[in-house]
Amino acid sequence: MPQVHVCPLSQVPATVAASGASHLVSVINDDTPVVRPSTIARENHLFIGINDIIEDTDGLITPGEDHVRELIEFVRRWDGERPMVVHCYAGISRSTAAAFVALCTARPERDERELAQRLREASPWAYPNPLIVAHGDELLGRNGRMIEAVNAIGRGELAFENSPFAVPLQD
Repeated sequence: MPQVHVCPLSQVPATVAASGASHLVSVINDDTPVVRPSTIARENHLFIGINDIIEDTDGLITPGEDHVRELIEFVRRWDGERPMVVHCYAGISRSTAAAFVALCTARPERDERELAQRLREASPWAYPNPLIVAHGDELLGRNGRMIEAVNAIGRGELAFENSPFAVPLQD
C-alpha cells in the first residue's frame, strides 16, 4: 500500500530502508548536509532548503510559494508504487506540513480534515508549518480547507524529535 512516511533527519537511512521508499523529500535548512541513501535515485530526491519560520527573518529562508510548487510537482511525478519519505531536522513541522501537502496532492478527492486527522493519529507531535500549508492550500485550490484542517488538529505535543510514522494514501 502506498504511504507517505515522515521522520527526522537522524532516522532517514533507517526509515528509507524499512519502508522500501523510492522517493525522498528533504525540507531542511539550506546548509544542512543530507546524505541521500543509495537506494534513492538522484532524480527521486527533492531538497528544499528552507528554515522553519512563518515570516521573513533576516538571514533565513522563508518557505515560499515556489518551494511548495516544486514539492507539488515532485509529488505529481511520483507513481505511488513505493513509499515516499519526507523529513526535516526534527520531523515535526516542515516535514509534517510537506507530508500533508503531499497527501492532499496525491489524493485530491480526499477531505482535508480527514487527512489532517490521519496525520495527528499517526503522530501526537506533528505541528505542520502553517506557511507551507497555506501555500499548498492556495496552489492546490483548497480554498482555506487545508489551513482549517491543520488548525483543527492543533499544535501537537512538544518534543525535541518526532518518531518515524506513516500515513497511507488509501483507506
